[in-house]
Amino acid sequence: MVGMVSSCGLPRVGPNKKEIYAGSVQRSGDAFVISVNDRVTRATAVQPALGFSEEFRNAGRLGSDTIRPGDTLGLTIWENVDDGLLAGEGTNQTILEEVQVDGAGFIFVPYAGRIRAAGNTPERIRQIITAKLDEQTPDPQVQVRRLAGDGATVSLIGAINGQGVYPIERPTRTLSAMISAAGGIGIPPEVAQITVIRGNMRSKVWFQDLYKHPEFDIALRGGDRILVEQDTRAFTALGATTGQARVPFETQTLSAVEALAQVGGLNSGIADPTGVFILRNEPAAIANQVLGRDDLVGDQRMVYVLDLTKPNGMFMARDFSVRDQDTLYVTEAPFAQWSKVIGALTGTLGVVGSVSTASDTLSGGS
Repeated sequence: MVGMVSSCGLPRVGPNKKEIYAGSVQRSGDAFVISVNDRVTRATAVQPALGFSEEFRNAGRLGSDTIRPGDTLGLTIWENVDDGLLAGEGTNQTILEEVQVDGAGFIFVPYAGRIRAAGNTPERIRQIITAKLDEQTPDPQVQVRRLAGDGATVSLIGAINGQGVYPIERPTRTLSAMISAAGGIGIPPEVAQITVIRGNMRSKVWFQDLYKHPEFDIALRGGDRILVEQDTRAFTALGATTGQARVPFETQTLSAVEALAQVGGLNSGIADPTGVFILRNEPAAIANQVLGRDDLVGDQRMVYVLDLTKPNGMFMARDFSVRDQDTLYVTEAPFAQWSKVIGALTGTLGVVGSVSTASDTLSGGS
């Protein structure tokens, strides 16, 4: 009876520890099985390094005084006569609101003509207009002010509360200020990434690093595209865990303990705390460092073993970093298979007993 039950192949969550070790390189397999220790945690503690390149960080802020194509100006002109060139009868003041600096950098002012604005300060434009009008009306007084622009706009898309095109103005010349002006991000800040695309250059930073590292709060340029998106990294949890799923990262860094916590921990009914495995394809540089070698080439299949029952087992799990595309697998405890055997055997004997009882009943009835 026991042989029959065993030969049927009892259900289980996956390979056991013995089978995993049997697939190691040391036993002619194709994966390196490594017990996690302090040296291994240090060698494998590699996380994606995000940060703006030097070209982005060294770009200065747009000047507040230089007019650029796309700026919007406001002009006020006073004439020292009752019936001037621009002012209507009974007034000597003319207001020209929202004078747009065209793509070539010029504005048009009646009686002053087409004036070069881009590259000049508001004060210089005032002088030019005054000189042009002074030839036609006595002692004109001109005021020039920037209403909006600084000559550029940026576009914000993705997980941001106010997607759209925004002008670079005095309060919004830096990345963090522009994001704030757009209503802030719409995803948890712990997993938010900000990508800035400038021409053919692209650079990315963690949202929280804008405030941790002031040098990442870069100055913006006209035409910048700002993309806010959630971290796409994830790991897969399988085996004797409370939940089995593909799990996204909830923080910039993730330890094995935190990964277990995200899936509800070990299944207390069947899990083997001595058999917690992290499976990944490790770059050759890291694999050589872990194994103390220098001859490995290309990605290597690595299986890292955590034994939570050891005195420092929980510390090792806390210090070991889980990375993108890792597989977290927990084996079943040996007694779990025995419980299944006993359960299957008990069920089989019960079926046999029921058949015998039914046979006796039928015989007695005849």
